Amino acid sequence: MKFYANERIALFIDGANLYATSRALGFDIDYKRLLGLFESKGQLVRAYYYTALAEDQEYSSIRPLIDWLDYNGFTVVTKPMKEFFDATGRRKVKGNMDIELAVDAMDIADRVDHIVLFSGDGDFRSLVEALQRRGKRVSVMSTISSQPPMIADELRRQADVFVDLATLASAIGRDPGEKAERAARREQAAMERAQRTVDQYDDEFDDEFAES
Repeated sequence: MKFYANERIALFIDGANLYATSRALGFDIDYKRLLGLFESKGQLVRAYYYTALAEDQEYSSIRPLIDWLDYNGFTVVTKPMKEFFDATGRRKVKGNMDIELAVDAMDIADRVDHIVLFSGDGDFRSLVEALQRRGKRVSVMSTISSQPPMIADELRRQADVFVDLATLASAIGRDPGEKAERAARREQAAMERAQRTVDQYDDEFDDEFAES
């Protein structure tokens, strides 16, 4: 990656696309490390994260991540997924955030020098071109290391710089040991809750037995 010391940077993260890309590469994103990496590259003006949420899943698996990002330096942009039925009557959900991302990118363009887009979606090629016409450098983060590649060829060609996320795994990937440790802590907490429940029942039984 090429950055200049006083460069003003904005990150635009297509959440669903980045998640799919990191899964294809076999690692989880550590968003604290990701933010720190780009803070060290220049003046990080804003870090946007976009994702759609199912209306009936307020406490979905992604909610803890959304809350963490919101409290730790990211501007989180969400909207509810839309449900519809296709021509065959099958239920489908749609949660495209392309318009929201493009509007925000054009809005902030005059206040930054370098935009970093985390997505491989070819629909963003026109956005990248529009930003370049305004004199902005655009780097695109995705991968060609997976099968199939996660980035559209037209987007890769349009970018000023393409960075394969596979080369950043050690810099922004979550430590596998940390994941195992968190799982162990959750299991221990569950066992402690179960034990407290058993102890509570034992105490209630003892009190009932004593009264009789």
